[in-house]
Amino acid sequence: MSLLIGCFLVLMLVGVPVAISMFVASGLYLVVYGVAPDIIVAQRMIAGVESFPLLAVPFFILAGNLMNIAGVTGRIYSFAVALVGWMKGGLAQVNILGSVIFSGMSGTALADAAGIGTIEIKAMRDHGYPVEAAVGVTAASATLGPIFPPSLPFVIYGMMANVSIGALFMAGILPGVVMTLLMMLTVAVIAYRRGWGSDAPFDTRKLLAASLEVLVVLLFPLAVWVLTRAGLSLNLSVLAALALLVALDWRYQFSAVMALMTPMILIGGMTMGWFTPTEAAVAAVIWSLFLGLVRYRTMTFATLAKASFDTIETTASVLFIVTAASVFAWLLTVSQAAQLMSDAILSVTDNKWVFLLLVNILLLVIGCFLDTIAAITIVVPILLPIALRLGVDPVHFGLIMTLNLMIGLLHPPLGMVLFVLSRVAKLSVERTTVAILPWLVPLFLALLVITFVPVVTLWLPTQMGLIR
Repeated sequence: MSLLIGCFLVLMLVGVPVAISMFVASGLYLVVYGVAPDIIVAQRMIAGVESFPLLAVPFFILAGNLMNIAGVTGRIYSFAVALVGWMKGGLAQVNILGSVIFSGMSGTALADAAGIGTIEIKAMRDHGYPVEAAVGVTAASATLGPIFPPSLPFVIYGMMANVSIGALFMAGILPGVVMTLLMMLTVAVIAYRRGWGSDAPFDTRKLLAASLEVLVVLLFPLAVWVLTRAGLSLNLSVLAALALLVALDWRYQFSAVMALMTPMILIGGMTMGWFTPTEAAVAAVIWSLFLGLVRYRTMTFATLAKASFDTIETTASVLFIVTAASVFAWLLTVSQAAQLMSDAILSVTDNKWVFLLLVNILLLVIGCFLDTIAAITIVVPILLPIALRLGVDPVHFGLIMTLNLMIGLLHPPLGMVLFVLSRVAKLSVERTTVAILPWLVPLFLALLVITFVPVVTLWLPTQMGLIR
């Protein structure tokens, strides 16, 4: 066990990529101890990626890339400006609201930071905000991506923990709302202390137009309910309501109705049983293509090809990490490392709340050094059995783990959101890190609420019958 973990940590410290570090450490352990033949290792590698839920990964990544090139991010930004840009610290509030909407499409923090975050940082800088403030609020709001459904980390966790991905998606909604409110409150406090004004005049017409677009989107579930009450089947009701919405959008040329419909289609489709979370990823891609090629006509074959190649590159890296982490996690189990760690934790405490506090501290540290996908794949087999033994709901535990690892994305040495925003804002990693620090306060408050008030996470999936 000491050879496996020690070799992995040494390789990480000298700068070897995470996946290669796990592969080399696993290979060295197998050569020295000969715990399994080569064919077993190959089987474990294949088993790590041979999963139906993992099919969602490339499709959600592709959907996020397509949304970026289809001009959806710009429309979401304009919509958010009309809705909250008149508040004090308006563009910072726009930043948060835009991330909430975009997170319902991409499912990843990186897509949020690199997509709508690029627009938001430039706009805040052009309006006189310090670049550090723009980077800080963008980084904090990017963590909303994997909390609101859909979410790639939830897909990986659901696969590893054998938990309903639909339940995880629904469980993320209320915690996402809590995080959003805490971030918006933080912006209001900072705006008051620093004397930030509004960034868009209070325009009743624009505010009413933005509110009307929200009402038009909410017309979709209402129309479905009315049509089903009138005797139409659910499938026909959904298609008829969607056709009505498309007709209204085509007639009145709304700015963001079709973009705002993306979360509605995905969440509503999963809730009504129209498609599974994995199939929802395909639906997101189809809807993105419809927006880019038909509705907005901003997508060309060149940009479509670029989005496809970017998706292939990202998916390959994710699956490579999953493969390496699967072998590494299996060897942790075979070497009894998982059992030893479990015994060590239980020797410290058998209190559920103390355990969750220790888990938060551990995951915050792990999140600074390990890629999110690798961390979930390695840590779930070790910590989840202890959590179940102490009576922690696996869905609740998934939210705790994901939020901790999202906060880890904001820290060196391996915080990918940190590096993306450093490149976008043309700031050093050190200055970017300092800029993010004040925005960790609402994230830590949200983490405490989600950890120690389980009803925030579990109420919605329980009401929908997804968990008992």
